Amino acid sequence: MHDIRAIRENPQVYVAGWSSRGVDEADGLVADILRLDAELRQAQTTGQDALSKRNAASKLIGAAMGRKDMAEADRLKAEVESLKGDIAAAAEVENRVGKELRDQLAGLKSLAADDVPEGEDEAQNVEVSRWGTPREGGPAKDHADLGEALGLLDFEAAAKMSGARFAVLKGQLARLERAVGQFMLDLQTDKHGYLEVNPPLLVRDEAMFGTGQLPKFEEDLFLALDGAQAKQTYSIDLVEVIAGRRWLIPTAEVSLTNLVREQILPEDELATPIRMTALTPCFRAEAGSAGRDTRGLIRQHQFTKVEMVSITRPEDSEAEHERMVGCAEAVLQALELPYRKMLLCKGDMGFAAKKTYDLEVWLPSQNTYREISSCSNCGDFQARRMEARFKRAGEKKTEFVHTLNGSGLAVGRTLVAIMENYQQEDGSIAVPAVLQPYMGGLKVVGA
Repeated sequence: MHDIRAIRENPQVYVAGWSSRGVDEADGLVADILRLDAELRQAQTTGQDALSKRNAASKLIGAAMGRKDMAEADRLKAEVESLKGDIAAAAEVENRVGKELRDQLAGLKSLAADDVPEGEDEAQNVEVSRWGTPREGGPAKDHADLGEALGLLDFEAAAKMSGARFAVLKGQLARLERAVGQFMLDLQTDKHGYLEVNPPLLVRDEAMFGTGQLPKFEEDLFLALDGAQAKQTYSIDLVEVIAGRRWLIPTAEVSLTNLVREQILPEDELATPIRMTALTPCFRAEAGSAGRDTRGLIRQHQFTKVEMVSITRPEDSEAEHERMVGCAEAVLQALELPYRKMLLCKGDMGFAAKKTYDLEVWLPSQNTYREISSCSNCGDFQARRMEARFKRAGEKKTEFVHTLNGSGLAVGRTLVAIMENYQQEDGSIAVPAVLQPYMGGLKVVGA
């Protein structure tokens, strides 16, 4: 969410900022926002003036009646009734224009940090570093072929019960996926100091709005309805909340970040950033990915992910961002998976992010790097939507916290990378050394 006062005071900053993030006709957009803001403030002033006049006239009625000046009393009563109409009319304008302004602001993405590179799409992302050496040798099999050949990965059975973009993992491969998630969770909690949280998988509209999934990305979400609700048809009117409606989380970022919703934290609780992590199922409709990664585990409707979330003071968020990326990198290094670190350009960042690093792991079958983690500093963008604040010692006013989130990592994509980078000539899959204790000492899957 954006501060209307900041837009009012520095409109050109927002014109330039939104233009660089791919917003069409940003100058006209800002002009429209300022027009609505002016109309809203005028309606508020009109209503307040009318209310003040009504209160004054109401007091004079008693005085006029005390003097038995009934003509003056009747005139004042008529004035009060007229002012009531003015107050109601101003309130109607205030409600209508206020909603239009809130809806306008709710659908606008965050501004990028100053050090984020210009660019329209992923082609303009900047490579920061690489780690590890990509696998060499003959053609590598795709993870889907490897899993199906071992009889441990079944897409057909999943499609019969759930449709496309679902999979059934069996036996040692199912255990390997569980080992990957458990290892990553242990690493983030034991070594990096994140607090493990087991959060809800179903959240209300307000939670989705708080982290930026609603209203803009409704088509990418799964709506969960109970039996009574399923008989009705719903449509979301931007930030309007429908009581009782719940969504399946697309990432535990939603649940974890909303743990500070509508709170005012004392500064000492943020002396060290609040760091939380969760291993959860996640659900995405993938509405905008038709034809992309239709085979295999890369882009599923249901997947598992270890999510990291940090809550910080504004002055601490940049350093925390770099630390969070390092925590994600540590997973790939422990698994000995080659990867590269990318700084996303303005046009490729997510809706709520002001700065984002992606980690891309090497996939031999595709002979390229593919995203496996995205770590974003959202500044105060989500905090404004959630009303998440803190108060400095000795200060009366509150400030918005900064929120950060990152994958530490996506379990399914990590499994894909392990299968392809650790595949053996006989079609089996070697188990990375750090995962063998989680596999009961098993060193090879499918041997």
